[in-house]
Amino acid sequence: MEAWRLPLSSSIRGKLISAGYTSLPSISSVSSSDLARDVNITEEEAFEILRLANQSSGSSSCNGSRSLINGAKNAWDMLHEEESLPRITTSCSDLDSILGGGISCRDVTEIGGVPGIGKTQIGIQLSVNVQIPRECGGLGGKAIYIDTEGSFMVERALQIAEACVEDMEEYTGYMHKHFQANQVQMKPKDILENIFYFRVCSYTEQIALVNYLDKFISENKDVKVVIVDSITFHFRQDFDDLVQRTRVLSEMALKFMKLAKKFSLAVVLLNQVTTKYTEGSFQLALALGDSWSHSCTNRVILYWNGDERYAYIDKSPSLPSASASYTVTSRGLRNSSSSSKRVKMM
Repeated sequence: MEAWRLPLSSSIRGKLISAGYTSLPSISSVSSSDLARDVNITEEEAFEILRLANQSSGSSSCNGSRSLINGAKNAWDMLHEEESLPRITTSCSDLDSILGGGISCRDVTEIGGVPGIGKTQIGIQLSVNVQIPRECGGLGGKAIYIDTEGSFMVERALQIAEACVEDMEEYTGYMHKHFQANQVQMKPKDILENIFYFRVCSYTEQIALVNYLDKFISENKDVKVVIVDSITFHFRQDFDDLVQRTRVLSEMALKFMKLAKKFSLAVVLLNQVTTKYTEGSFQLALALGDSWSHSCTNRVILYWNGDERYAYIDKSPSLPSASASYTVTSRGLRNSSSSSKRVKMM
């Protein structure tokens, strides 16, 4: 159960969410004095909130105990599910290859790198490619694009959508000629209509939107990818209390993981870089610190090697560490003209 469902005044609910207390476990895990201090309320109000949270948690756990027991799986079934998971192509076969076929559904994938490396381009590309029909090897889904920086360009999305339609027409033309397959009727306009765009201007809006996603996706069940561009922006600007920031981000990461599993969709979190002092020198590292690095299933680092863009699998439970070059063209992501693999520079 979410914190906003508690029978509290709207002002108290707003204070709870702003302080990072978005779920019942996060509320129940602290004392009344800590809650009062973090939320800026009286200790009596904090005690009443804890009473309501504990009461609701007890009711939910009793009702959910049977479903938890029935939800057990054996490892063989889990392996079969893992191997049959659908993936979203990046339109770069070299990048798809190191990703095991593309961005995996039911996983949270973090993609980070320096400005200008192509993070937003990848986000737009995935929001288009997730709509490739099943008969063309795609998922036939829809996309949610959460823009925290104002970097989403609808003109660029149209360019990539037009290129995607041209590629599908070429593919279906070949299949029709040799196997009498049906022609795809999708148009660029259809692709743009299936990208649900949310502009977020503060970390409180971001928290509220993440809490709303479960309901939105339940009403739009074809959504197969959620892209956040970027997960970092507001949390680097507005937070002085790093402990509170860590708690808020951990809650958000947990919600994204639940969404990915519940709706069998891919969550892609784009991240910025910062400097980190290591072994006597400053080095580039993905933002939000070491604790955040454990919040995602897969982590992909983008970097420059000379004048070429590279992607490196930095962390994954199922993929080996590997790198691949890619390029950003007017048609979107494509293979680099050079196929030679080079050492990771970051």
